[in-house]
Amino acid sequence: MTNVELKLKEMGYAIPEPGEPVGSFCASVQIGDIIYVSGHTSNLKDVAQYFGKLGKTITTEEAYKGAEIAALRCIGALNKAADLDHLKIVKVTGFVNSAEDFTAHPAVINGASDLFEHVFGENGRHARCAIGVASLPGNACVEVELIAQIL
Repeated sequence: MTNVELKLKEMGYAIPEPGEPVGSFCASVQIGDIIYVSGHTSNLKDVAQYFGKLGKTITTEEAYKGAEIAALRCIGALNKAADLDHLKIVKVTGFVNSAEDFTAHPAVINGASDLFEHVFGENGRHARCAIGVASLPGNACVEVELIAQIL
């Protein structure tokens, strides 16, 4: 069991198996020592599902947990590509399904960033962008994609 898996277990999580992409794309692509992970939403069957639009039907606190789940799903994709204990999270992009007047996008995506830093330590600190969008697949509240480097 990797250190990342142990830290996730302490949080009550197991690394999920990546689901089949819904479309013509891959869950991750590796070029040299860089892994690009496709967007994963805040819905994980049998664990947690976070739906809705921030500022209307779901709270910032609930969506924070949704971002954590989306990050967990990204780790599932990384786990298929590389040894989790030898990765650096380089860049995270978070999309927040939000009402026009919602402005706390960074607070939501902190759910993903905090999880990455907790389980990867210093290698989990990353550059980031938090973006508000009008909708997301399946009415998910959050979608997270990332770039990682194999160390």
